[in-house]
Amino acid sequence: MSQALEHQIPKLHSLPLTLPREGAVQLELEEGVLIFRVSDAVQDHIESLLNKQHDAVLSPNEAEELGQYEDIDDYLSFINRLLRNLAQT
Repeated sequence: MSQALEHQIPKLHSLPLTLPREGAVQLELEEGVLIFRVSDAVQDHIESLLNKQHDAVLSPNEAEELGQYEDIDDYLSFINRLLRNLAQT
């Protein structure tokens, strides 16, 4: 892997305590490329945090948790883009 690519890989500093360590990610096949997505249960939890954020102020722990889920989303998006780009070459 090139150094330029290594500098673009998002770094995860911690995982949310509410993130299940098993079953948190589901796999889908799109045009022959394996795509990583958070599970429906994780997505539902993220949406509940976003709804709460819209309706009220999140606690500091909830805000940190939501930020961690956003980092995971960035990480999975990067991996999926990388896989799609590699599949095209």
